Amino acid sequence: MTTSKKDLRAYLKDHLLVGDGAMATQLHGLGVPVGVSFEELCLSNPRLVHDVHTSYYQAGARFLETNTYSANRDALSRYGLEHKVARINRLAVAIAREAAQDDAYVAGSIGSILAGRVKKKVLDEYRDQYEEQAIALLHAGVDGLILETFLDLEELLLAIEVIRPLTDVPVIAQLATLEVGRTRDGYALTDAFSELKAAGADVIGLNCRLGPAELLRSFENTVIPEDALLSVFPNAGRLGMTDGEYAFKSSPEYFGQSALRLREQGVRLIGGCCGTTPAHVKAIADALESLEPQARVNPTNVAGDRPSISVQNTREREKPSIVERVKTATTIIVEFDPPRDLDADQFLHGCCELHKAGADAITLADNSLATVRMSNMALGALMKGRHGIDPLLHIACRDRNLIGQQSHLMGLHALGIDQILVITGDPSRFGDLPGASSVFDVTSFDLIRMVKQLNEGVSFSGRPLKQKAQFIVGAAFNPNVRNMDAAVARLEKKVEAGADYIMTQPVYDAESIRNVYEATKHIGIPVFIGIMPLTSSRNAEFLHNEVPGIKLSAEALERMKKVQGEAARQEGIAIAKELVDTAVSYFNGIYLITPFNYYEMAADLIQYTRQQSSLVKQAQP
Repeated sequence: MTTSKKDLRAYLKDHLLVGDGAMATQLHGLGVPVGVSFEELCLSNPRLVHDVHTSYYQAGARFLETNTYSANRDALSRYGLEHKVARINRLAVAIAREAAQDDAYVAGSIGSILAGRVKKKVLDEYRDQYEEQAIALLHAGVDGLILETFLDLEELLLAIEVIRPLTDVPVIAQLATLEVGRTRDGYALTDAFSELKAAGADVIGLNCRLGPAELLRSFENTVIPEDALLSVFPNAGRLGMTDGEYAFKSSPEYFGQSALRLREQGVRLIGGCCGTTPAHVKAIADALESLEPQARVNPTNVAGDRPSISVQNTREREKPSIVERVKTATTIIVEFDPPRDLDADQFLHGCCELHKAGADAITLADNSLATVRMSNMALGALMKGRHGIDPLLHIACRDRNLIGQQSHLMGLHALGIDQILVITGDPSRFGDLPGASSVFDVTSFDLIRMVKQLNEGVSFSGRPLKQKAQFIVGAAFNPNVRNMDAAVARLEKKVEAGADYIMTQPVYDAESIRNVYEATKHIGIPVFIGIMPLTSSRNAEFLHNEVPGIKLSAEALERMKKVQGEAARQEGIAIAKELVDTAVSYFNGIYLITPFNYYEMAADLIQYTRQQSSLVKQAQP
């Protein structure tokens, strides 16, 4: 199959075009190890890159992509190559152009900057990076630009917005979906393709993540804009382990058969992505030889827009949330740590006593200080199911990857536990199992956003859910810092991410309480001020000198030095009550932290807080 090298858009209107296959797969097969910059090979081993292009050209590809998928500043900075963006992109075009001879198109490949990482608000500096890479590729003389493997429509639209004004060469815009027919940021392909065409994409399509069958299903269930040109570059099926090695399953023969089915959907440009080889491309070329493109026939009755939610299946909240209560009345959250052994009875007894004393919710840490404790999810279910006590569970970013986090949250939803506090979590190496790994797939900002996505009825992967979650999401705030302005700026980002309320680290003097109020009164969501009674002089010194996020006043330290034993605990209660006296004048939200599971101390403080709050309310005009 040959081309006359007319404009790519004009050619695709009347012809099928065979694209190349995976660059990284071939380079790895030629001995390049995983973990290096494949794009850097344009500098250090251009002959190897040229050989890969040539192998695809000889297999029948007449559309070659430059070896520049990750040749952006963000990706290259991981290898100390951020200052070589322009050089790598220009050389990559020259290498591909030599292999393409005179009858194949050379397209400059531009990949997603997020590149599969957790979705976040697209940063403004992405604009500069897209512009920088596109200008280098255009200056080197590409026949078109291919924007590929974008999981989120919003990022791809940003890239087109930046690049389209720079050039009139054809722009191919390809999404990658984790689920058939929908982007990670929740758009149905019907709507996504319509937006891409309106934004100025000349060719729209799909690549990567899924194999031929699932991408075929995506086209079969999508309404394509009229006269749109379509492209597809599937993976060679799903990645799996065979005989102890990771490999893609789809054979070249299967790829050739799939190319015929994709042609029936009106696709004009067909190549391969991860796992595909020159043999796969040859199978495509052989299957499409001498065939003409087929007109696109759209399906009927295809739903677009964001996922529709079965509202009748959405669980009703059993009682007002802490956020609803704290708007009009003093609301008390009490932290009570899960046990470090297998006996839950004493813990549940303590929860009942705290509930009886008047706690509005009992919050359970998620292996605080990276020390192993009983699952707060299991204990929360027991508290709620057996005793009717509202649990508020901490969720740390440390222990679960994204698969585990979403599964965990779905389980909480099924149990009717929807009040949570998202925290980063202390590093594993400082806990009681220092050899354990810390996951940290996401930051607390990311996880807050992703929980709120579940509330919209969209999974982390963009798949529509049959119900909306109802999570009330809290965020942590540490006021015991030197730079309060920086801490508040970080807090504001959590609010922007979707936090519904704030819980602070414990404070130990009245001035700190007033400072927190002044620093946070503008943020627009409730703040629960943290108060934790001290139990001894050693406890006070340990918290002040060794525990991150806690700082005691000089007065509190001195007072605790003067007492021991039971008298020390009483002094700790007295200090805490003095703090409560100030706190209830400024905050409706009070967060009491139980020390060493001494629930009697917390129960005493709950009752005192209720009394003082009532007095303050009565004194108000």
